[in-house]
Amino acid sequence: MVIPKGHFAVYVGDTQFKKRFVVPISYLNHSCVQELLNQAGEEFGFDYPMGGVTIPCSEETFMNVTSQLNYL
Repeated sequence: MVIPKGHFAVYVGDTQFKKRFVVPISYLNHSCVQELLNQAGEEFGFDYPMGGVTIPCSEETFMNVTSQLNYL
């Protein structure tokens, strides 16, 4: 899947199963997304087992965070 200009891909999941999401780069400006990325850094450092940024939270949590950003 090609990532559209102005977006980035992340893997989300707290178990063996990870789901790939493509989200706008503008999300990086929001503290809630920065906190999720900080958690990823604490858990994985710079070693991304999926070959990309992995956020260690549930898919539901990620969807709740990003859906709130859609209304800003």
